[in-house]
Amino acid sequence: MAEEIEWWEFDSAEEFIDGVVGDVTFIIESALDARGQALVAFPGGNTPKPILEKLAEAPLRWKGVTIIPTDERLVPVSDPLSNVAMLAKIFLPKGARVLPLNSEAADYKLAGNAANARLSELHWPLDLVWLGMGADGHTASIFPGPDFDEALAPAKNVRAIGVKPDPMPPEAPVDRVTLTLPAIVEARTTMFVINGTDKQTVLEKAIEDGKKSNYPVGRVFDALTVPVDIYCLTS
Repeated sequence: MAEEIEWWEFDSAEEFIDGVVGDVTFIIESALDARGQALVAFPGGNTPKPILEKLAEAPLRWKGVTIIPTDERLVPVSDPLSNVAMLAKIFLPKGARVLPLNSEAADYKLAGNAANARLSELHWPLDLVWLGMGADGHTASIFPGPDFDEALAPAKNVRAIGVKPDPMPPEAPVDRVTLTLPAIVEARTTMFVINGTDKQTVLEKAIEDGKKSNYPVGRVFDALTVPVDIYCLTS
């Protein structure tokens, strides 16, 4: 379980965005100062988008920053469901490097292998992994299904795998590629950003149940060893 969990609750969307942006900016600045580069994993979806857009305005040395998605839907980059397309649109104009997880492999397992090979060329560990959570308790694309156990306990040095959620999430019923639990756990810093009291209730229950949790996010929290900041918009 994480050494320390700190909740930051906001009833103002503006303050919520500013709080997350301030934290992420500090983490990236610290990595750039310490190592001359920063490697971060950002989520896709509706909740992070306005935060990411505000973050891109920060006066950072973006050319030293490499951004990967925490997970990706296996769709063309022209598809609105593509996480990397959103990240690229926001951060490429700033000079950041945005690395996709998806590939043109027809099979989701092969797509996962290709993503893992691509990630092996980066300088690990992540300086930051920013995670969200679905109402069903998944985080990144660690879903219940045939690949759940492998996502939690993959072979050594496997940082990304292909997954087939079961059941498929109705808002995006497609196969995925996700960071594995070991890739998440080795990150220097971890933060969760969620929207709504319903998700807050799910996350609190998942953290309390830990390894016994029925929610994937509970299993992830049980494995974390670094302090975790949780940002929640409650209104």
